Amino acid sequence: MDTPQNIVPTESHPLRPFLPAGAKLLMCGTFPPQRHRWSMNFYYPNFINDMWRIFGLIFFNDKDYFVDIPAKTFHVNELKVFLEKTGIALSDTGREIERTAGNASDKFLNIRKQIDLPAILAEIPECIAIATTGEKAAGVIADLTGTDIPKMGEFSECELTDSTGTVRHFQHWRMPSSSRAYPLPLAKKAAEYEKMVHSIGLL
Repeated sequence: MDTPQNIVPTESHPLRPFLPAGAKLLMCGTFPPQRHRWSMNFYYPNFINDMWRIFGLIFFNDKDYFVDIPAKTFHVNELKVFLEKTGIALSDTGREIERTAGNASDKFLNIRKQIDLPAILAEIPECIAIATTGEKAAGVIADLTGTDIPKMGEFSECELTDSTGTVRHFQHWRMPSSSRAYPLPLAKKAAEYEKMVHSIGLL
């Protein structure tokens, strides 16, 4: 039997899914890092996570377009306007997790409650693609859709009935992690994401 000091607490996701009207792409990570690593109250909040630098490069040819360098954070209001205009929604594949180590690595996360994908898709009826930004997130979407995990930078065709009873067809793209722990230079990560957003018509 576990003693109290060995019990791993369950964390609920601190953010609501960000679901702009007209979103065509749903980006899904696994779960945010611990709060002390946040630089803003939004998705991919760690200042050394490169997701918003990737999008700065793709859409504005400037990795620091969304970066508030002096404050070591990101311009969250500009980010939200950009995402709404471009048609990009955000969620994570874990809604409740156990964190077995003091970092954000997927290998130390046990997902106890997964994303309610049928409900999410019902709220973004124009969504034609899901991009997962890590292996564990890709595994969740593959399990929920009964498909294989795509190869890195590629996609699988998926079908799922959303919570309104509508059969949805979409692509599941597996993308490189935006964590600096993932061994790929920023420019090469951006090239993979650019291929994806161009393919689905966002660029």
